Amino acid sequence: MKPLGVVGPSDSGKTTLVERLTERLSEEGRVGTIKHMTHAPEIDTEGKDTERHREAGATVTYGLTDEESWFATGDDLSLGEALDRLAPTHDYALVEGFSEARIPQVVLGGREHAGEALAEAETADGVDLDDVIDALSGTEPYVTLETLVARAKRSPRADRAGAIATFTGRVRERDGEEDDPTSYLEFETYEGVAEGRMRAIEEELAAREGVQEVLSHHRTGVVASGEDIVFVVVLAGHREEAFRTVEDGINRLKDEVPIFKKEVTTDEEFWVHTK
Repeated sequence: MKPLGVVGPSDSGKTTLVERLTERLSEEGRVGTIKHMTHAPEIDTEGKDTERHREAGATVTYGLTDEESWFATGDDLSLGEALDRLAPTHDYALVEGFSEARIPQVVLGGREHAGEALAEAETADGVDLDDVIDALSGTEPYVTLETLVARAKRSPRADRAGAIATFTGRVRERDGEEDDPTSYLEFETYEGVAEGRMRAIEEELAAREGVQEVLSHHRTGVVASGEDIVFVVVLAGHREEAFRTVEDGINRLKDEVPIFKKEVTTDEEFWVHTK
C-alpha cells in the first residue's frame, strides 16, 4: 500500500485535494482515507469531509482526533493502527492533516511537515495531480506482516500449503537494565541493490522442496523503539519446511542484504557496523 499525506491550513483546500486524488487513484486500486479531526463527526453527514471522501471513491474512511480516535464501528485507533488496518486490503491510503506523520506528503501553505514533500503549493489548485501520482509510484510501500500473510494466502500454490510461518523483527529498546534506551534506528540502503538481493533470496528459498512462497520486507528510514523493522513470511506444505525456511530467510537477509543501521540512544548515536 502506498500512503500519501496532505497537510496545510484549513483554507488551503486539503479536503478538495484528497477528493481529487481519491478519484484518480481509485481508478488504479482500492483507496482508504484517514482524516485528522478536532471532534468525532456524524457518520457520512451530507457535505462533511468523511462523506466527501466516500463520494470520491474511498472504500473506507477513518476520522482520528488528538484525544481519541473515531471509526465507523466505534473503535479507537492511532494513525499507525489505521494504516495497519488498511495495508492488507488497500493499494493507497490518503492521510489528511497529520503533519507529524513520516510518510510522503503534499504540503500546502508552507505547513511544517515530517515526511518527504512530493509537492508543495499555496493551495490545492496549485498541485499537479499527474506529478504527485508519478512521484508517489517511486516511494516505499507501507507493508505490514498482515500484508505479506494476505499476499501469501493469495498465492496460486496456496492449495498445496498447510503451514504459514512468520518472523517479525522490531526495535529493541535495550539489552540490559543498565543500557541507555534506544530512541530509534535509522536504516539506509543502496537504491535497488538491497531490494534485488532480497528478491533473489526469496526465489532461492521458494525453490526448496515443499516451499510454496517466500515473502520479505525491510523498512528503511527512521524506525522508533518498539516498532517493527523486518518481516519474513513462508508458505509451505508442512510446518517443518516452514519453520526451517523462515529461520534461514531472516539469517540470510541479515548476512547478505546491504542495509546500514544507525542507532540513536538517549546519550549517543552511531552506525552499528562501525561501533
